[in-house]
Amino acid sequence: MNRIRSITIATVVVLSVMAVPVIALGAAQDLHATGVPPVDPQLKLLTEKLELTADQQDKLKPILQEMHDTTLRLVQDESMSRDERMGGIRAARYAADKKIRVVLSDDQKSKLDQLEAEPHPELHGQVNAPAPQK
Repeated sequence: MNRIRSITIATVVVLSVMAVPVIALGAAQDLHATGVPPVDPQLKLLTEKLELTADQQDKLKPILQEMHDTTLRLVQDESMSRDERMGGIRAARYAADKKIRVVLSDDQKSKLDQLEAEPHPELHGQVNAPAPQK
């Protein structure tokens, strides 16, 4: 009886360990399929390039999360045309850009302007928000 129990526990452990890479692979495929960059790499990039303080990072994370969630919802909404979805995504990114700029210093805003002009393939095809009109 103990032998059967040991074999059962060993089987469950092995299957659990094998499932972790499969789950991670599934998440990566979902990300690749949607093209919606996750929040953490975006925040890391902004932190590095704009030299964000910890307080600024705390303020920007919910803004980036809201943009991510809205973008993901729009990308997956098959009831809308492609143009409608893209318009919604642009609007979400523009709104996030405006909120982000409230948190930044003038120097950081200038750096953000430069950053938005550059492509960032590491963010899985992120579409940059247009700079707000001054």
